[in-house]
Amino acid sequence: MFREDTIAAIATGLTDSGIGIVRISGRDAVAVGNCIFRSPSGKASLCCAESHVLSYGFAVDVSGSVMDEVMAVVMKAPRSFTGEDTVEIQCHGGVLVMKKILDAALQSGARLAEPGEFTKRAFLNGRIDLSRAEAVMDLIHSKNEYALSSSVGQLRGSLYREIRQLREEILYEMAYLESALDDPEHISLDGYEEGFSRKLSRLTGRIEKLLSTSQNGKWVQDGIHTVILGKPNVGKSSILNLLLGEDRAIVTEIAGTTRDVLQERLILGGMELVITDTAGIRDTEDKIEKIGVEKSRKYAQDADLILYVIDSSAALDESDREIFSLLVGKKVIVLLNKSDLPGLVSEQEVSSLFEEVFSEGERPRILRTSAAEGVGLEELEQALKEIFFQGLFQSKEELVITNLRHSEALKEALSSLQLVKKTMEDGMPADFYSIDLMDAYTSLGRIIGEEVDDDLIEEIFSRFCMGK
Repeated sequence: MFREDTIAAIATGLTDSGIGIVRISGRDAVAVGNCIFRSPSGKASLCCAESHVLSYGFAVDVSGSVMDEVMAVVMKAPRSFTGEDTVEIQCHGGVLVMKKILDAALQSGARLAEPGEFTKRAFLNGRIDLSRAEAVMDLIHSKNEYALSSSVGQLRGSLYREIRQLREEILYEMAYLESALDDPEHISLDGYEEGFSRKLSRLTGRIEKLLSTSQNGKWVQDGIHTVILGKPNVGKSSILNLLLGEDRAIVTEIAGTTRDVLQERLILGGMELVITDTAGIRDTEDKIEKIGVEKSRKYAQDADLILYVIDSSAALDESDREIFSLLVGKKVIVLLNKSDLPGLVSEQEVSSLFEEVFSEGERPRILRTSAAEGVGLEELEQALKEIFFQGLFQSKEELVITNLRHSEALKEALSSLQLVKKTMEDGMPADFYSIDLMDAYTSLGRIIGEEVDDDLIEEIFSRFCMGK
């Protein structure tokens, strides 16, 4: 799978900008760069340039014509991102000039890099493990500060170190068992099971702790799927507009204005919300509105968080009680909207209704808001932090499993270790332990790339952008 030829690509965005970078990596990277770069005196000087030091000069095409005034840097192997000789030419960030410099590199002996090929070479050359390679792409696509922090942590090896330590402990137990079985005269297994059982409990506990963060990881990567729910004309669309800071949803005094769902993304309190405004829930004979109401119920079932909007200036009715049934088992924040008007609904009245269906620790937070006057946004942001950040994310440095592939591998490893425990409980001989221990060891190895096949590696890196 690994090719030693020289590759080149534009490493910055293909759009007009202040600076553009053309990256060249491989066995002949310096020779290719030397064909393009000229010092102010006109010499091809990259072949004798000091590693990791910027050189000033000009980029020329194959005919020797100057294309741009540039800076170039040579990074000698293994002290480069890919672990190979690498040259980066930093030019002005015009699309045309970047393409011309790339074309010159291709004409000088390089080939166009495949998507993610620079990072794939870093992995194949042992510069980074597979979890850190995937963190590169997660870092690029980070949409909130928690996703960014998680990606940086994994890029610095937080997950790699934990998985590596787990594998080393499993490997030690396998080696001890094999040695004892091969040489029972000198290595005894008497009393081994008691200590091994404790170690096994610690191993499974650590994996379970990692798996317990996977739901948080889904929210970090994909955002918290939030649905605005309520009766018609309670101010749902106004709340959405308030959160977005712009008039995105149509707002009128006519009940049933919103007949279909409207979805937007926003950052609130450092966390991304995928927020959906829905049709007001009520009994209606209007066929179109009825479809919208059914969609509202469906979105509520799949939501991570529900913002239940109540018109505090109007009494609760049967439609509110119907909505209550959709909230059971969900994370809910109740917004008593239109608080600028005379109130007919109190926090105590709403709270008492929720006491019937929610346990004490799960009862929704109740906030007073006024979309018309922009009141309640700070309180909502604080409530989100309390629910998701303080309750679920202990800190931005916390190791969180954000990758589905990692989660599946951890589940398989946990299942294998649990089989070892069952084998012990069933009184099976110690030589049976090694089979499931090896399965756990292999499953964990897939996370960091020590137990993967070529097809999986190709599939992972094909998702990367060109030049990365």
